[in-house]
Amino acid sequence: MKQFIFLLLSIGQFLMGNEIPQGPFIRINQLGYLLDEHKKAIVFSNTRVNEVFQLIDDKNKVVATLRPIKSKQKGWGTFKNYYELDFSHVTVKGTYFIKAKKSNSRSKLFKIGNDVYKQKSEVLLGFMRQQRCGYNPYFDMVCHQRDGRSAYGPMPEGTFVDASGGWHDAGDQLKYLITGSYATAHMLMAYELYPDTFEDRVNALGQPRPNGIADVLDEAKWGLDWILKLHPDTDQLIHQIADDRDHIGWKMPDEDSSDYGWGKNSYRVAYFATGEPQGLNKYKSEASGVSNLAGRSAAALALASRIWLRDVKDSVFAQNCLEAAKSLYRLGKEKEGFQQGNSYGAPYRYSEKTWADDMEWGAAELYKSTGNSSYLKEAKEYALKANTISWMPKDSVGHYEYYPFVNLGHFALHDLVDENFQNTLAAYYKSGLEDNLKRASKNAYNIGVPFIWCSNNLLSSLITQGILYEKMTGDKSYHQFLVEQRDWLFGRNPWGTSMFTKMPETGEYPMDVHTSTWALTGKELAGGLVDGPVYASIFNSLKGLRMDNPDEFEAFQNEFVVYHDDIGDYSTNEPTMDGTAGSIIMMAHWADQNKN
Repeated sequence: MKQFIFLLLSIGQFLMGNEIPQGPFIRINQLGYLLDEHKKAIVFSNTRVNEVFQLIDDKNKVVATLRPIKSKQKGWGTFKNYYELDFSHVTVKGTYFIKAKKSNSRSKLFKIGNDVYKQKSEVLLGFMRQQRCGYNPYFDMVCHQRDGRSAYGPMPEGTFVDASGGWHDAGDQLKYLITGSYATAHMLMAYELYPDTFEDRVNALGQPRPNGIADVLDEAKWGLDWILKLHPDTDQLIHQIADDRDHIGWKMPDEDSSDYGWGKNSYRVAYFATGEPQGLNKYKSEASGVSNLAGRSAAALALASRIWLRDVKDSVFAQNCLEAAKSLYRLGKEKEGFQQGNSYGAPYRYSEKTWADDMEWGAAELYKSTGNSSYLKEAKEYALKANTISWMPKDSVGHYEYYPFVNLGHFALHDLVDENFQNTLAAYYKSGLEDNLKRASKNAYNIGVPFIWCSNNLLSSLITQGILYEKMTGDKSYHQFLVEQRDWLFGRNPWGTSMFTKMPETGEYPMDVHTSTWALTGKELAGGLVDGPVYASIFNSLKGLRMDNPDEFEAFQNEFVVYHDDIGDYSTNEPTMDGTAGSIIMMAHWADQNKN
């Protein structure tokens, strides 16, 4: 995978103190392009490019001659000259690469065809199964059955509560309702939007035997069952299992050596949502309520109530979900505000500060499931309160401050309201797209997200917002912009790497990822979306961050934004559960083109 000879030679020269390689370097979407969409590659070089490029198929036939068009925008340093290669006119299905005619620089192989994204959502679901806590089908093991013992609950501290299940959050083994609720609800919305794109390959336990239920629903149910456990009574909600005492080195899930006061590999703390600041040491949260968690958990459960009644034919589970959705929504109304993640000894936590969007989403889904007009009235009120509040107009924000990174409540509500209100909701989405478009116009890659921690999550959420905006309005004016954001995720970026593990398997992708799975087993798992590039200023300020190996991308780093395929870099190369789940609408959307 990493055997770009020209790349290795260039980096070797750089590390030995020679000049930065001149180029030209070609960056493309390694996964591929649909037949009729705009197709652009980026070329950059330290010297002016005075040669043509050839699009060549896998039979070594020259299909097209491409002339580089000088970019009016600059990159982010390191290289002086940027160009575009446009091959949109090529609409023949096949496998191709791009080669510079004189210098012989060449791209990785990529495909053109409407089936390029078919079944890719299933790959992402495979990563989700590997993140499961409880029974994990990837390891064929059971872990963390003693989750957990209460903190901040209505019962005596340390009382056992059953909080087993859910997903490990990232490369660590913490579990958060903050991310788990969104992952669950996102997968269910993806199924409602694109039911025909999902397959049935595994059973409910994730074992390779079909069970007559789409795998995306099996995975969502893993989250639903956990949410139901975390809401044991009408006034109770658990929001987090474990804390940064988890971060003591690499460990297998069933051999968790972290100690929360009950011995190693034993009980873990279960934090109850109180709507007030929490934290066992000096790094306290700023919690003000529970509406963010209660609202989007209610949305997930209300979505599930319809799907399990209509498609799975399980009326009992559907009713359980609906009653819990109503209860959680009431709790969100009673304690309006946000609950944040808790830390023990580190300054980092999920610092979510928004909640009206989640209550809007919960109310909209409950209206669809019940027909109760009070939910619709309240959904509209929360929608106006949520408005355009988002990370999208900002250059930098706190970690998960505006979460989820896309307000799916606006889309859920859109078809339920009159035309004027529909236009208002669409305008909210349009505002965020415009904010990113303006920022994107300042660089050669046309990328507009702020490069804060988990920038890839922002990018897939931006794409999702654009897709939903198109569905709401029929306006395709942002379509090409969305394609370019997607192409960045699969290699049209300074480092020439996909941001999803083993996607495509023949390409450049994150391999030395910040996970115990990789560290202890050396096994690669496909489908995980890594955190992605960060501002160099963020990278240089993080605690406990190290580089374990020479930087293969050293020649392509710059003073503005960096990315490292290195197990020591938890800021850019750690795959996340919610980032992966939050990319499924995006992936299913382009897979749906296979029907055209």
